[in-house]
Amino acid sequence: MASRSKLILFVTAVCVFICTISILNSGNMKDVNSFLKKQVDDGKTPSIQYAFFNLDSVIYESKYGVMNVGLNTPVESNTTYNIFSVTKTFTALAVLQLVQAGKINLSDPASRYISGFPYSADITVEQLLTHTSGIPNPLPLRWIHLAEEHNDFSRDLFFSEIFKKYPKLDSRPGTKFSYSNLGYVLLGQLIENVSGEKYEKYIADNIIARCGIDSGSLGFEINAEVHATGYQRSLSVTNALLGFLIDKKKFMGASEGKWKPFHNFYTNGTSYGGMVASGNGLIHYARALLRNDSLLINEKYKKILFTERNIGDKPTGMSMSWYTGSLKGHQYFAHAGGGGGYYVELRIYPALGVGSVILFNRSGMNDERILDKADCFFLEG
Repeated sequence: MASRSKLILFVTAVCVFICTISILNSGNMKDVNSFLKKQVDDGKTPSIQYAFFNLDSVIYESKYGVMNVGLNTPVESNTTYNIFSVTKTFTALAVLQLVQAGKINLSDPASRYISGFPYSADITVEQLLTHTSGIPNPLPLRWIHLAEEHNDFSRDLFFSEIFKKYPKLDSRPGTKFSYSNLGYVLLGQLIENVSGEKYEKYIADNIIARCGIDSGSLGFEINAEVHATGYQRSLSVTNALLGFLIDKKKFMGASEGKWKPFHNFYTNGTSYGGMVASGNGLIHYARALLRNDSLLINEKYKKILFTERNIGDKPTGMSMSWYTGSLKGHQYFAHAGGGGGYYVELRIYPALGVGSVILFNRSGMNDERILDKADCFFLEG
């Protein structure tokens, strides 16, 4: 039996090696290098990190540019970025872990787990997870606070006022897909109420630690020594609009060449966008999800996590927090995180056992699907 197990492990290793070689041969290293370098050289971002990886190794990685324009500090592998809405994938996973543990039922009203729930009692936990609750999504760019204000900031107090300001649903629960950061604020409260722990501690203990990730490369605290400064192009429409959305004198410094820097800040809604990470931290997280024997969640609930939802017969393009898509015929699950100063994308291709991540320290306000352009150098089809 022991020798048979060794044979299985050997065959698996050979298959992974062959798959890796195939992917490497199908990519054009010169072209992907040129594409990534061009992002910095053409002034689209001060820095970029990109990696394409499988379960056991990083097939390709690149880092280019500077984490701080004024100091001309090169970006390093341990450089961290605000990852904004990629945080939602951690929140959804945490909820599914609690469902697996028998502490939550997806079809239950969310109000069963959140006292003083501010919206319709008909909204279920699953509808919060899949952005089908009808809860509004006011512009969150102004929902930030400086790093030095973080210890005294109360997110529950802040959002209690936001919920009062936006009391009406945009649509009847379960009838429309409509992205909502506020829905994920409520899921953060649900996790705390059910687990009896602060949201950050639950994620740290039940996801980050299980992945074997160093808290410095994935977590909730900014380490100024390794954290990339976030930037906005000085001469841009977005920079002009920021003056109407945030106090630029408070949150931004003097221009550094063509770039205007943000001071280090945190997102008010921790459970929808409060995490910081390096590319390496996100790689370890994605690998833990890709594995069949994941330490994060069993196969039954992982399937639920990654099953695309429909409204009637119409696909929503999203599972539980992960957007769905395909590139060269290969299905992927992805999430982008963007806002003032940073833009990040994380993606996994479950059938191939590979994934990718890309990080910028420049503002990004939309899901740009940049990984469609970078990953195509490595995928056959």
